[in-house]
Amino acid sequence: MKIHEYQAKQILARFGVTTPRGDVAYTAEEARSVAERLGGTVVVKAQIHAGGRGKAGGIKVARDSKEAERLAHEMLGRKLVTLQTGAEGRVVRRVLVEEGLEIARELYLGIVIDRSLARPVVMASSEGGVEIEIVAAEHPEKILKEYIDPAVGFQSFQARKLAFGLGLDAALVNEATRFFTAIYRAFEATDASLVEINPLVVTRDGRLLALDAKMNFDDNALSRHKDIRELRDLDEEDPLEVKASNYNLSYIRLDGNVGCMVNGAGLAMATMDLIQYAGGRPANFLDVGGGASEEQVRRGFEIILSDPNVRAVLVNIFGGIMRCDIVASGVVAAARSLGVRVPVVVRLEGTNVELGQRILRESGLNFTVARGMKDAAEKVVALGSRK
Repeated sequence: MKIHEYQAKQILARFGVTTPRGDVAYTAEEARSVAERLGGTVVVKAQIHAGGRGKAGGIKVARDSKEAERLAHEMLGRKLVTLQTGAEGRVVRRVLVEEGLEIARELYLGIVIDRSLARPVVMASSEGGVEIEIVAAEHPEKILKEYIDPAVGFQSFQARKLAFGLGLDAALVNEATRFFTAIYRAFEATDASLVEINPLVVTRDGRLLALDAKMNFDDNALSRHKDIRELRDLDEEDPLEVKASNYNLSYIRLDGNVGCMVNGAGLAMATMDLIQYAGGRPANFLDVGGGASEEQVRRGFEIILSDPNVRAVLVNIFGGIMRCDIVASGVVAAARSLGVRVPVVVRLEGTNVELGQRILRESGLNFTVARGMKDAAEKVVALGSRK
């Protein structure tokens, strides 16, 4: 789950991370009020779940409260298009108004899970304010990494090592150690999957602040964090992904035209690879789970077909816990109720596979039953490419 910048800063502040003074505003008048309270130069920042806001005109400096009001009025209610939003953009429904700062240096600090090593890694770089992917590609030597043993946590010597590696003045090393440790505490305590401070700034008067903040959370841990779960902004999520989550389905919308319904994340990834290998492009990731009911299968089918880009559907199910006849019944029920107009290729294997295939063949609907995964991928790509 993602949250907005201002929400991330509120969480980090609870753990002792220093952030600029500021507040969120939902109207231009509220933005003016916040700017008046802060006094002097302020920064008006559009709040959407995407990076690249500055380059897209979503972060602007205001010299006084009237200018802050005008800038907020220009942002609110309008779509902001960045490299991460795609051409459709995101509607700005709130802005963050913060104090202006005199910045001496811009740094980078981030924490993610390195799944290959099964442990968190704290990354820092002197190249703040730049996408970390660009730094990694062009100057990998400028990315410092400290891997954390979960059994012992983030140690002070590791924080100091990063501080010295960033070339911070000796007077700032202790403050940086405290700052980095606080960031890690927040990461660990909230079950975050990502914390990114870009840029982390050193001001001209020698302060260290999180000028920007991004936090993502492990969806599987949200049951332990009701306060974080309540920060979810459905307006920032794909409507089909929201709908799928209501039915406990794992769905991610992609940019292809071949819809996929599979049980099991590994099988789903392999299915998408085979579609790509056969010359097609998957329109989604959809894992209905190992024990999905007929109703969940029907709902999954409904969600796939709600995407207007889908021109063919591949149902690839291995019946272990889930029986193939249940899947077939759900697919038939969905096809009848939705009036399916696109080709549907079904590959079933496992428990009750013969019964499932018979249900499909005797449904009177135009299903293509595949013999295996490769055959299924080739058939669905061919059918989806027809005009």
